[in-house]
Amino acid sequence: MTGATRKASDRSVRFGFAFIGLLLIAVNLRVSFVSVGPVLANISSDLQLSGAAAGFLTGLPLIAFAVFSPVAPAFASRLGLDRALWLSLLFLAAGIVLRSLPVPGFIWAGTALIGLAIAFLNVLVPSLVKRDFPMRVSQVTGSYTATQAAFAAIGAAVVVPVAQTSPAGWRLALGIWVGLALLAMAVLLPWLRRHTTGAAHAARQEVSYRSPWASALGWQVTAFMGLQSIAFYVLMAWLPTIEQSRGVPATTAGIHLSIFLLISVFASLAAGGILHRGSDQRLVSFVSGALTFVTFLGLAIAPDLILLWVLLGAIGCGSLIVIALSLFSLRTVNYPQAASLSGMAQSVGYALAAAGPVMFGGLRDVSGDWTLPLLVTAGLMAVLAVMGILAGRDRVISGRV
Repeated sequence: MTGATRKASDRSVRFGFAFIGLLLIAVNLRVSFVSVGPVLANISSDLQLSGAAAGFLTGLPLIAFAVFSPVAPAFASRLGLDRALWLSLLFLAAGIVLRSLPVPGFIWAGTALIGLAIAFLNVLVPSLVKRDFPMRVSQVTGSYTATQAAFAAIGAAVVVPVAQTSPAGWRLALGIWVGLALLAMAVLLPWLRRHTTGAAHAARQEVSYRSPWASALGWQVTAFMGLQSIAFYVLMAWLPTIEQSRGVPATTAGIHLSIFLLISVFASLAAGGILHRGSDQRLVSFVSGALTFVTFLGLAIAPDLILLWVLLGAIGCGSLIVIALSLFSLRTVNYPQAASLSGMAQSVGYALAAAGPVMFGGLRDVSGDWTLPLLVTAGLMAVLAVMGILAGRDRVISGRV
């Protein structure tokens, strides 16, 4: 009995340590690039950036996500999952430092390196969940998604006060996030000794799996990931502007965006708790997609009910990202295949995420108001709800080559 108790205690300690490590990775997944937006005017003034160049600076991480996500599985297969995660954090820390240095061109190199690092981390974390938490995929995914959203909200809130009170201005405000990366690297350092040899060997042994690129289910999950990304990034980019064009004060529009982010944190936690309760994920995927459909349709036809649409959109988007990330593990047979599906879905997904706000703005320019882009996006959300039914079925991509 004593031996069994000791083994249970050891398992709890290992689970707790792995979970803390995962959350430390999660706090680094958004904050270093979402914190740019609030000080973008300061950056543009200091570096004399044009509007197009400033827009490219904010979009560069998304472009890097799309370009480098497919490379991450091979990176992890060659080095081992734990070493690949730790090196990705090292790349992130280096990128944050480079971006903040007063050297011409370093802001672009640092931003690109940050994009590469987060692309790798985004892809590899679902693989880590598949490996270390196979029986708690949805709960753990909900927790780390909520954590990254919460720290992103904190970062967006504190970056301006730091920039205003420090002689170093925006450079210090963006550079302080290197501390989070260094903390995660320090805590995860024992992982390299514990898993370096075993992980690489396991990855090589399990490398024989069917590529998701050749699977209809893989493309259904990818479409789900991409369409939910459009919903989130269109709302992040355009919701305040839409509100202000309809007479809502800028301060109020900012408060609404903060409410959106806060509610999405709790929606992510709730989705993580709900996902594993049924035999599949069809219902929760469809309902979450339907909420985003209602959000964009409501913004088009009943703009006076803005707080209702903010609430529904936050619940929908907060749930959808957890579902999408969980599907990478739930629809695969092993963690290398999970990394491959994650790389595929996030590459396509972030390409759509980068294109979505541009398409939305283009439709606004063509039509002269917000109705057309909102209705077109609502149509895409209807497709998302259907993809949720398909991707949510209880099946996996075949393990056969």
